[in-house]
Amino acid sequence: MSAYRTTLRRAGTVAALATAGVLAAAGVASAHVTVHPESYAKGATDGVLTFRVPNEEDKASTTKVQVYLPTDHPVLGVLVTPQNGWTAKVTTSKLKTPVKTDDGTITDAVSEITWTGGKIGAGQYEDFNVAFGQLPDDTDQLAFKTLQAYSDGDVVRWIEQTTVGDDEPENPAPVLKLTAKESEDGDETPAASASTAATSTKSGTTASSSSSDSTARGLGVAGLVVGVLGLAAGAFAIVRSRTPRS
Repeated sequence: MSAYRTTLRRAGTVAALATAGVLAAAGVASAHVTVHPESYAKGATDGVLTFRVPNEEDKASTTKVQVYLPTDHPVLGVLVTPQNGWTAKVTTSKLKTPVKTDDGTITDAVSEITWTGGKIGAGQYEDFNVAFGQLPDDTDQLAFKTLQAYSDGDVVRWIEQTTVGDDEPENPAPVLKLTAKESEDGDETPAASASTAATSTKSGTTASSSSSDSTARGLGVAGLVVGVLGLAAGAFAIVRSRTPRS
């Protein structure tokens, strides 16, 4: 019995350590600078991006945030929402490839936004809202490299990009996914329609699998009942064999 209890204790310790590790990893991940929402449709117009900046230091405050917007796939019509205690400086750059829109050709776009003057204390975060006129439609994602400066002089560079199949880097850049946009008549694009068809096929397969699983479960239950009855009969026979004869 003592060996059994020892095994249980060890198993409980391992489970507790594993849980603590998962929670710790989740805490680290949640401390990254992120952009919300996580995705928009390609070419989306008149939306808002929120950059969430948490403070990772216990003894220092975040005093400066710099967000770099890509210029190879520019975000057009950028406007900054006033932030209490913070002053925003917007920097524009010439585009290597001008963008043609219904309102004309765009040759300049915002390439950097810097917030200073405020403070994000330990255990706190700040949301910085940026409105846009139009997102690009020629890429699948946008990475917004970000620098986070602290009052003690430390600077965290959120500039590493995630590669498919690899583990998340230590300091990943905030990434906005760009999904397939809808056609003019409101229907999905061919790629999106194909995805929907694949989902429908998968749903049909799942339903068929569910039916098979139900049948298997029914047979399994019947087998268990027969097994229990057999065990009961065996136990009864053993008890009778051990009963003193008169």
